[in-house]
Amino acid sequence: MLAHLLEHSVRRGDFELKSGRRSSWFIDSKMTICAPEVMVDVATLLLERIPADATAIGGLTMGADGASFITAGVAATRGRSLRAFSVRKEAKDHGAGGRIAGALVPGDRVVITEDTVTRGTSLLEAANVVTAFGAEVVLLLAVVDRGGTAAAMAASQGWAFDALFDAPDLGFAYEGV
Repeated sequence: MLAHLLEHSVRRGDFELKSGRRSSWFIDSKMTICAPEVMVDVATLLLERIPADATAIGGLTMGADGASFITAGVAATRGRSLRAFSVRKEAKDHGAGGRIAGALVPGDRVVITEDTVTRGTSLLEAANVVTAFGAEVVLLLAVVDRGGTAAAMAASQGWAFDALFDAPDLGFAYEGV
């Protein structure tokens, strides 16, 4: 999977990150997460990190959607039940409303996921929404940690953080702030 990330997801050049900072590299890890030749591998690696007592996986849409839904689907084929959900960027003002979309229920033990994190703010935003909803966050889990600051940010809130790969794995220095 690392080879796939390097070949299909990492780009070099001049990029503006979500934070507004400039970077000489960018990773669109969805190009790997959603690729049919490796999506089961992605899910398998994520499942290996997910606590056995977790009951749901999700995070802030769009960054979490691919990893969440693929992982829940693969888990189901292996006899493991994980509900999948998305956290909307803002509350919906029609229908049932709210920021949660999908199968999350109060009391779930949740893994918050994200495709790529630099600072970790999207993970924390999703975790706070899920906690307010009445579920318990058990892990923040990224496919790629490009910034190196998410673990400390998560720990400051009492949550564990893990990532499948980090910037040094991809041949780059951390870029977190």
